[in-house]
Amino acid sequence: MARRILTALVGAAVMGIGAHSASAGTLDDVKAKGFVQCGVNTGLAGFAAPDASGNWSGFDVDYCKAIAAAIFADGSKVKYSPTSAKERFPALQSGEVDVLARNTTWTINRDTALGFNFRPVNYYDGQGFMVRKGLNVKSALELSGAAVCVQTGTTTELNLADYFKANNLQYNPVVFEKLEEVNAAYDAGRCDVYTTDQSGLYSLRLTLSKPDDHMILPEIISKEPLGPAVRQGDDQWFDIVSWVHYALIQAEEFGVTQANVEEMKKSTNPDVQRFLGVEADSKIGTDLGLTNEWAVNIIKAVGNYGEVFDRNIGAGSPLKIERGLNALWNKGGIQYAPPVR
Repeated sequence: MARRILTALVGAAVMGIGAHSASAGTLDDVKAKGFVQCGVNTGLAGFAAPDASGNWSGFDVDYCKAIAAAIFADGSKVKYSPTSAKERFPALQSGEVDVLARNTTWTINRDTALGFNFRPVNYYDGQGFMVRKGLNVKSALELSGAAVCVQTGTTTELNLADYFKANNLQYNPVVFEKLEEVNAAYDAGRCDVYTTDQSGLYSLRLTLSKPDDHMILPEIISKEPLGPAVRQGDDQWFDIVSWVHYALIQAEEFGVTQANVEEMKKSTNPDVQRFLGVEADSKIGTDLGLTNEWAVNIIKAVGNYGEVFDRNIGAGSPLKIERGLNALWNKGGIQYAPPVR
């Protein structure tokens, strides 16, 4: 009997520790220090890059700003931690960053063994190849024997090996840890091919000494669902990061923009009223641990998803990437927000 009682007490203690861990308050920590520490790329045009004055901008950067706006009603309450592909996961695991917004692919290993939580996919991508036009290559199936520049510690490196093996092609991997090293090697002609997510290729081509001399091949060889990641064990923080993305999507679907958000608060549509926190007795924001103006604050800071996309990587940017799968579900794409109610 005594042993059973002791076992029960130990079990209860373990459950208590687990419950405490699961409710560990990243939101409280963020509020206490007054900013969100966001892990980003070291410099990928359109996604995350600093200017000469050290001001960061890009698609992923806007997500960091949106999270800060949801919490502080101020999108500037962010500090950025530039991380290489190798450094990004230890930075999140150790608590050096609160959220990783670094064009990172959601995989089962990262979702389980590494102890991360992914949910919203903010950019549906796929791995591709860039070559010099002078090679007269029209397809990735013509790349046997090529030297391929690739960044180590990425799914890109693994997908590259799988693709060439599956198609009985030979290749010579030219591997670097830092993105800047891969870029420089390809631009200097140390390899014939550059492979990474196709969105990254559009971005990186702009940085080459002669961008017009390079072309992106048509093949997409992988699924690369990109999105923010957080540590497991804090459901509230996971929900906040997830619903920031869904708020951006929902705002676009409702036609709420950075310019008209205040006017849209006068809408008679109950769904819009609820979303913008003006519906009587709405608790959506407070259920997240935020205010009911959380969505309004996000939109004021960065606009809706379409605005974030177009400004950084779409039609309004030098990259000119088409929406494709990243269009709204009712516009031919698969970006979709659960009901905000």
